[in-house]
Amino acid sequence: MFDQDVIAIGGFVVLFVLMVLRVPVGIAMGIVGVGGFGILAALKPAMNLLAQSPIRVATDYDLAVIPMFILMGCFASHAGMSRELFRAGEAWLGHRRGGLAMATVTACAGFAAINGSSVATAATMTNVALPEMRRAGYNPGFSTGVIAAGGTLGIMIPPSVIFALYGLLTEQDIGKLFISGILPGLLGVLCYMVTIQLVGLWRPGWLPRGKKADWRERLDSLRDIWATALLFIGIVGGMYGGIFTATEAAGCGACGALIIGVLRGRLRWPEIKASLIEAVRTGGSIFTIVVGAFLFGYFLVITQTPQKVSGFLTELPVGPYGVLTLILVMYLVLGALMDELAIILVTVPIVYPVMMQLGFDPIWFGVIIVMVTTLGMVMPPVGINVFVINSIARDVSLGTIYKGVMPFILIDLVRLALIVIFPAIALYLPSHMN
Repeated sequence: MFDQDVIAIGGFVVLFVLMVLRVPVGIAMGIVGVGGFGILAALKPAMNLLAQSPIRVATDYDLAVIPMFILMGCFASHAGMSRELFRAGEAWLGHRRGGLAMATVTACAGFAAINGSSVATAATMTNVALPEMRRAGYNPGFSTGVIAAGGTLGIMIPPSVIFALYGLLTEQDIGKLFISGILPGLLGVLCYMVTIQLVGLWRPGWLPRGKKADWRERLDSLRDIWATALLFIGIVGGMYGGIFTATEAAGCGACGALIIGVLRGRLRWPEIKASLIEAVRTGGSIFTIVVGAFLFGYFLVITQTPQKVSGFLTELPVGPYGVLTLILVMYLVLGALMDELAIILVTVPIVYPVMMQLGFDPIWFGVIIVMVTTLGMVMPPVGINVFVINSIARDVSLGTIYKGVMPFILIDLVRLALIVIFPAIALYLPSHMN
């Protein structure tokens, strides 16, 4: 008979080694989950799990929220909505010092509201905003740093794949989780704006002023973003008012983005085909990770890892907020080393029971987890948004981008502290949902 604790520790070591060796995280979790379960139980039950889990994931109605929101984001991207958002921000803010940087942040927030992916937001805005900032004479490091930080809003502002996965893992209302991200996301936009202004005062040569648009150009730019506003209001308003569930909202959003794109002449068959292919690829990769997480979850259950970790942390003489601080530090470290989906799927089944036992609100904790995960997407050495931007803007080094994003990391830590101290920032809107 094998010792459960030894097998559990060995499983985590093997998982870490596999990820270091660049084995896809879903496959790595599946290998550890099936192998560990087979060692502790028997090979046949482990093989049954391997056969049943993919079917369970593929046929789960609640999981349909993920591919539908991904498809909506693909349609919106190919319809050129991101460029319209940036043009609107440029028309209203471009004449200020750092105006193009602020326009980039607002465009990232707007695109996040119909996309739900941090990486997609960062990649799209690199192609849209970076050339404009370069032409205006912006500092390359700060320009790319703005885009990397703005891209993280793709996870916080609904719809969000990470919020959806957290809701599925913890059996929380996904609609409430989506709504809970609105005020923290808007607070992030405000914090980034303040950061840009402060950097402009400190280094005015980095952020030159642009040409001031007249009122006709400004009003014309607002007319161009009606489609984005319509989609966001329809999705969020429907969930907030209890008209439909998050899964139904995802389906309506995907159909709405397709119809709007077709009626405006932005989505023809080549764009629709490209959107479908991109959505299948992205959704397939996420579902592979989800299947692996389910298999790994069975391993956690049989080793009783969540219960043992919960017992250990709750007995520490540091109080509830001391335990929370330890967990947040752990997430910051993991965020700098691992993929955000892997972090959520591996750690939430372990730390969530601890937080509930300590009396924290599950919706609030979801916001905290998402915020810390987004920080990992721009922190060295493996900030994925930084690598995405570097892959597009080859002439800007990774070190330069990391230097440019540092002011935004510092302000995000302040924002995280504010939400920990004032939970109502995250909980006010969900508490008033129908």
